[in-house]
Amino acid sequence: MKVLVDADACPVKEIIVEICKDYNIEVIMFVDTSHLINLDCTIITLDKGSDSVDIAIANYCSKGDIIVTQDYGVASMVLGAHCYAINQNGLIYSKDNIDRLMFERFLAQKSRRAGLKGVKHRKRAKENDDAFKDSFIYLINMARQTN
Repeated sequence: MKVLVDADACPVKEIIVEICKDYNIEVIMFVDTSHLINLDCTIITLDKGSDSVDIAIANYCSKGDIIVTQDYGVASMVLGAHCYAINQNGLIYSKDNIDRLMFERFLAQKSRRAGLKGVKHRKRAKENDDAFKDSFIYLINMARQTN
């Protein structure tokens, strides 16, 4: 099992590396050329194409890997490859929630195109990091039991 991270806008990179060291799990961060990361893990830098990081993660993942992404599309692709997926706030994506999340994303995009304003995002708080840590550790243990 590896942990693959859609790291371009990921606010929990350091937490991921810290937890994975404790569990002796390899971490691979995927970024495009507009981001610099200096962490103790493997970093794969890709061209700044619109979906280059997303496609690379989908192609690189193997059954049982854990993917950290806030992109529902990436989560959907890796779930189809029998991987686990979690977002930066600790939401674990699954076959039970991904269709609803994708549909909500579609509706939000449609509303924005119609000129409606979306929900404002709150500033990240310590509670978000704590929720991610708890869910991430839970997912690691679940993946280890399953694989």
